[in-house]
Amino acid sequence: MPQQVKKSLVLSIYFALAVSTLLVFWQVRNFDFINYDDSAMVYENPNIQTGITLKTIKWAFYNDYWCMWHPLTWFSHMLDWQLFGSNAGGHHLVNLIFHLANTLLLFAVLRKITGSLWPSAFVAALFALHPMHVESVAWVAERKDVLSTFFWLLSMLAYARYVKKPNAASYLLTLLIFALGLMAKPMLVTLPFVLLLLDYWPLNRLIPQTITSSGRQRRKFAPAANNLPTLYRIVIEKVPFFALSVISSVITFLVQRSGGAVAGINKLAVHHRIANVFLSYAQYIEKMFWPSNLAVFYPFDTGSISFWKAAACALLLLGISLFVVRLGRNQRYLLLGWFWFVGTLIPVIGIVQVGLQTYADRYTYIPYIGLFIMLAWGLPQLLSKWISASSVESPHQKIVLGVLMVLVLTALGIFANRQVSFWKNNFTLFSHANEVTQNNYVAYNNLGTSYGKLGRWQDEIEACKKAVGINPDYADAHCNLGFAYGNLGRWPEAIDASKQAIKIKPDYAEAHCNLGVAYYKLGRYQEAIEEFRQAVKIRPDYADSHYNLGNAYGKLGRHQEAIDAFKQAVRIKPDDAEAHYNLGVAYLEMGDKNSALAEYNILKSLNSELANNLFKEINK
Repeated sequence: MPQQVKKSLVLSIYFALAVSTLLVFWQVRNFDFINYDDSAMVYENPNIQTGITLKTIKWAFYNDYWCMWHPLTWFSHMLDWQLFGSNAGGHHLVNLIFHLANTLLLFAVLRKITGSLWPSAFVAALFALHPMHVESVAWVAERKDVLSTFFWLLSMLAYARYVKKPNAASYLLTLLIFALGLMAKPMLVTLPFVLLLLDYWPLNRLIPQTITSSGRQRRKFAPAANNLPTLYRIVIEKVPFFALSVISSVITFLVQRSGGAVAGINKLAVHHRIANVFLSYAQYIEKMFWPSNLAVFYPFDTGSISFWKAAACALLLLGISLFVVRLGRNQRYLLLGWFWFVGTLIPVIGIVQVGLQTYADRYTYIPYIGLFIMLAWGLPQLLSKWISASSVESPHQKIVLGVLMVLVLTALGIFANRQVSFWKNNFTLFSHANEVTQNNYVAYNNLGTSYGKLGRWQDEIEACKKAVGINPDYADAHCNLGFAYGNLGRWPEAIDASKQAIKIKPDYAEAHCNLGVAYYKLGRYQEAIEEFRQAVKIRPDYADSHYNLGNAYGKLGRHQEAIDAFKQAVRIKPDDAEAHYNLGVAYLEMGDKNSALAEYNILKSLNSELANNLFKEINK
């Protein structure tokens, strides 16, 4: 193929990948935030809304908020908020841009390290269009997926450059990019293992090559061997990478354990978790070929676990592994692809259970690349044998294969586009989840809070009651019940629901705040103060609790303490007009008109009505 024609063909593939990706996902520009993680991670997170400052940089590195340590992801959300504010469409488009970049980068990396054009393009297309990858792109809170994968692929590219021309600069660059990826999402801890697989194929660093010298043949490893045996040397060079993985794993485990994200052994027994590991692997394989009934959350139902089915899945995985190892000498892409898939899923497969989902679509974002490689390099071989056996002429083989690939990708694109549409808003997402899963208490709970945002409190109560009926130990649903009861003035029921949430989860700041509000409304101000103080102790940046604490202090005539509480509230949420108004009133109670006037001046740009009311109070 002439060089100019080949260059045009490559550019055409890049163009086709970009257009198909945008066609499937472009609708996200009009989507809302989701009240499942998006709230805590973005639109209700004061640190994100402050933007990138010295204070928030320190927070990003030294916090265990939301049981996660991914400072680079926090920075990306901060920058998004500075650019787009509360416009969710902008945040969604950034996710899409990263997914598009990952698709094009994956094609470039595979083409560079394998030298194969069409299999690399097919892998990139599968990655771009597979419905199981929709969750990572259409969910703003999953920025960590698309961002960390960007650094994963850059690490592979830098590593390929290092292998081609080994030098300290290339090595350190690869290590640096890997470190950045870990700071976006710790799931990248498996990259050193994948680099070893790449050394086997397609970089061929572990395979002896036959070369000719002075008319005689001899065996030689590539690249040129030094004084150390090749395998030993290649493993040694990965030690710094594995060291970073260990450090990231320890930090992640400590953060998740301190935040209560790691499910305790009493909640999920070891045998249930082990069984779910094999069931999940099988489920991921099945959904790669038949991605139906996809949901934002799949409940972990220990009662439905079949240990016979788990044993069959374990045997299936063992059988595939033995098959791949046996064929791995001749079809080395099989060994790379299979163990890429198996290995990269280990951090999220549930051995250490984080959360109460049985599995998740987003966990396949990197692992599926391994299975896609197996398909892209394996199917042409299988089909060529079948076509040859069918006496189809050789020139037509590529046409048949090309048509099949186009049909597969078109079908995936259509299904992915439909799956994307469910992420439009809370109602479409969680209603769909309830349609395709059973006993989905998370979906009912989040559907309930969506009703609450519209002031449909009775609907929220009914939805949250369904969630509690399925899982009586689900603290979030009890907490939201308490909030909904409170908005209907049903304070005794609000107290009972909030207490139940606290009983299940003692460090639940929102539940303590809701309980405090109920006590406040019943005139039990000292009890309210205790709950608000507990809430701010758990979450010092919880502005609503500081605000409510100030109100409760004010009711008891403790105006200086009310001032201190309101100051904390406006420090966290500078645009909270009611907090500024109440702070001004508290200053007046202390006889400090100058400070009250300062609050009035701030209020003029926030809420003219409250500013006028405060001005009247000042001039009484």
